[in-house]
Amino acid sequence: MTNEPQAMAGHPASEPIVIVNDVSVIFNIANEKVQSLKEYFIKIARRELMFKEFVAVDDVSFTVDRGDVFGLVGTNGSGKSTLLKVIAGVLEPSKGTCTVHGTISPLIELGAGFDMELTARENIYLNGALLGFSRRFLDEHIDEIIDFAELHDFMEMPLKNYSSGMVARIAFAIATVTDPDLLIVDEVLSVGDFLFQQKCERRIQTMIASGTTVLIVSHDISQIKRLCNRALWIEKSRFKMIGDAQEVCEAYENQ
Repeated sequence: MTNEPQAMAGHPASEPIVIVNDVSVIFNIANEKVQSLKEYFIKIARRELMFKEFVAVDDVSFTVDRGDVFGLVGTNGSGKSTLLKVIAGVLEPSKGTCTVHGTISPLIELGAGFDMELTARENIYLNGALLGFSRRFLDEHIDEIIDFAELHDFMEMPLKNYSSGMVARIAFAIATVTDPDLLIVDEVLSVGDFLFQQKCERRIQTMIASGTTVLIVSHDISQIKRLCNRALWIEKSRFKMIGDAQEVCEAYENQ
């Protein structure tokens, strides 16, 4: 364990699957509210709209070794989810680099990659295609996806009529139907009923045993302690601490 970013390479014998090097993510936020798109473009054209920078992630570096179950902890707004989006390739860093070696299955935002007007069955094919699964692969595994989600009676229902917990079931079942090199999970396990959360954890444990590296963001510190071997604490957009998951979680809880 260390509080120094430059000492975050993990075990020397391990192979890094994620390398985050001096990554910063900066958003430009308008200083005033704009009531319509027309007003926005008028103000832009007249150079009347001023922006301020918001630093969501500030110069963070770390590596995740192949086979790690790696947790990210920190208070709301610290940049954890933004960092996951950089790793998943959803966001480009404003500064620095992020390299991932291998295939990724991201579970970052409920509903991302879904069309709420389509049925659950149609969304399995839509979301699966976005994850890189072929039509043939999804045809062969759709029963497995439906069985895991336990939503047999709701497959022909539009997703807009689903609860957030039901959407989480579908999303998790699709993302974990195969064993990716890297599974990214952002708070998804906190949605839904307790029994399904346990089922998801068992699926993750099976994936870990088969060699999948897992990256988890959760506000449930007991979950991070239970599942992870390493953890990163990021606070107010900046690196705070990295090391053994138990020690990082205890330091975070005792701050």
